[in-house]
Amino acid sequence: MMENDTPPVYDLLVEGCTLIQSAFARPLSNAAIGIADGRFAFVGRHQDLPRGWASKQRLRASGHVALPGLVNVHTHTILSMVRGVAEDMGFAPAYTPGVPQGHMVTEEEAVALARLGALEAMLFGSTLINDTYVHTQLTLPAMAELGLRVFSCNRIHDVDFSGVSQGKWAYDAAIGEKTLAEAEALVQRFHGKADARTGVQLAAHAPDTCSTPFLKTIGEASRRLSIPVQTHLAQSKVEVARIRERDGKTPAELLDEVGLLDARLVAAHCIHLSAEDITRIGRAGVKLAHIPKGNATGGTIAPTRALVDAGAKLTIATDNMHADMVEVMRWALAMGRVQRGLVEESWQPEHILYAATEGGAEAMGLAGQIGAVSPGYRADMVLLEMRRPHLVPHNDPLGTIMHTGHGRDVAHVIVEGEVVVRDGRPTRVDMEEVCRKGAAAAEALWRRARGE
Repeated sequence: MMENDTPPVYDLLVEGCTLIQSAFARPLSNAAIGIADGRFAFVGRHQDLPRGWASKQRLRASGHVALPGLVNVHTHTILSMVRGVAEDMGFAPAYTPGVPQGHMVTEEEAVALARLGALEAMLFGSTLINDTYVHTQLTLPAMAELGLRVFSCNRIHDVDFSGVSQGKWAYDAAIGEKTLAEAEALVQRFHGKADARTGVQLAAHAPDTCSTPFLKTIGEASRRLSIPVQTHLAQSKVEVARIRERDGKTPAELLDEVGLLDARLVAAHCIHLSAEDITRIGRAGVKLAHIPKGNATGGTIAPTRALVDAGAKLTIATDNMHADMVEVMRWALAMGRVQRGLVEESWQPEHILYAATEGGAEAMGLAGQIGAVSPGYRADMVLLEMRRPHLVPHNDPLGTIMHTGHGRDVAHVIVEGEVVVRDGRPTRVDMEEVCRKGAAAAEALWRRARGE
């Protein structure tokens, strides 16, 4: 520092932790991370801090490992309402009779359940979630109030969902017009804000719940608004059979034909694919929202290794019923190895962390802004408490977190330079109240679903 330079003043200084600055960086011990105006201003060893520095707030983090904030590219927070039940029924709640459905959810219930699911995700280390479901004009800001980044969109579809769980596939243009108009209103209200705390991706629900003409309309809207699309793709045999019967194609072929299969598409699941589908998806550079735990719970596995080899970009997501990205990273690592039957240098913890951080950032249109603890980046970071028996010793911190860590080990979460979780508890909201309201909403929905 030159003699005439003014010593830096940080809004927050995190000190004493072991830092994994980005997926492929070597761990840095006794690190200091200075944050100013919501951005990382200094990242390095504590002894290398500029002379004369000062900080308005300090977070001493000895015994912790700091990682970039985790980016959860596909989730449905409201579906915390069916956790512990839907997992054992064999398929997604929207297609499953006897459980609460999206069209049953009231506005008040949607807000309560969305906040519950978002709080779970934030406590477990997600600094950004990409959420879709119902009443999004209310749930998006309600979730953002917790402190994490929230990208969200209502389900865009023209099928009448009230009949889907009974096998009825009736498409109505009025439903499509309404759901797409709702999404466009969200874009105008929440997307492109200076602090990037909120955003929108157009959530075309799935190829089978959108008629072919409506899929083309969604593609046109995506290009007109310069907003990417996310969807469920090849998530079930039901979907594949339905599209084969309706269009004479695979779902991937259909999305390619209507102009949605491209490098901006975030495609969740991608399980039931032909070899030609894998080549097609890879060639398009699609962002694969990999949901290893949710898929395995239903007895399925996505061909992630073949998709990545073909050119698809791997990202990580939790989807329904739980939001532990640390656990899901472990499943992604393990399931990829199961597909090859061996451990390879090309599929290691750092590759999965990349998918959950920088890969997710790219999928959300925030590449170079989040996904790494680097000067100039938005200050999103999580710190895990490593002095617990299942994390000792941690000769390789990332490997230890990946193989034995859990979201419950997250002690502190920082978003845009703000500590939104401290010592495992949210700083903006009353955790017990959020849980109480979410439980009450789920109970009411289950009563109605059972006809009580």
